[in-house]
Amino acid sequence: MSGAAGRIEVLSDPLALAHRVAEWMTQASLAAQGSFRVSLSGGSTPKALYGLLASDEFRDRFPWQRVSWYWGDERFVPYDHPESNFRMTREAMLGKAPVPPENIHPIPTDGTPEDAARRYELTLQQAYGAAKLDPHRPLFDVTLLGLGGDGHTASLLPGEPALSERKHWVAVVSHGRPEVRITMTYPVLESSRRVAFLVAGKEKATIFNTIRKGGSRVPAAQVRPVGELLWFVDRAAAGEEPVVGQPSARSP
Repeated sequence: MSGAAGRIEVLSDPLALAHRVAEWMTQASLAAQGSFRVSLSGGSTPKALYGLLASDEFRDRFPWQRVSWYWGDERFVPYDHPESNFRMTREAMLGKAPVPPENIHPIPTDGTPEDAARRYELTLQQAYGAAKLDPHRPLFDVTLLGLGGDGHTASLLPGEPALSERKHWVAVVSHGRPEVRITMTYPVLESSRRVAFLVAGKEKATIFNTIRKGGSRVPAAQVRPVGELLWFVDRAAAGEEPVVGQPSARSP
């Protein structure tokens, strides 16, 4: 179903959701000509997806040599910290798949947060080949995003100055969470051929359905990609009861 929130696809459970997105990403990357850039999300739902991509089912089909990996946001902690998005992705996927090291571009977490943000902005601009984004030439082929119970996505938190940043590609988020975070800003997250939200769990049902109805002002509801906007949602997050005998995936 398509609407104010974009195209919505409801899957039976988190595993079916992860499997559907793994197949979707594999097909998209195989169909692409040349390099393929992906912006990753943290969280438990993406973790299941990353594990599937590195599994026997997908590992030999996925074009690892052509895909470059970036992160939409990161906690300003060392890469080996339990809360690091980079560590989670490395353990779930990057350390188990034939990924060229030069294709991995984590957000720096050394020095000061402000310096790390500037360095990552430069990394993105070098990959893009320009310091200004062109809506006709997206930076990313796929951008994966999550949805917080408060409506945040990446580390675009409600009430934070990063929400209004349009000049810089990467921003520091110093408040709203116990740890400092670094996040891509709206213009960069939106510079994508496909932006996909992955949403699972009944605790997300209230905020998801608020966004789904349209008119919401929470950060996730303000993402307006230059390309396609998709929501892969499990039945619990969609506020639906499991139906015995129904297929594991459907487009409502």
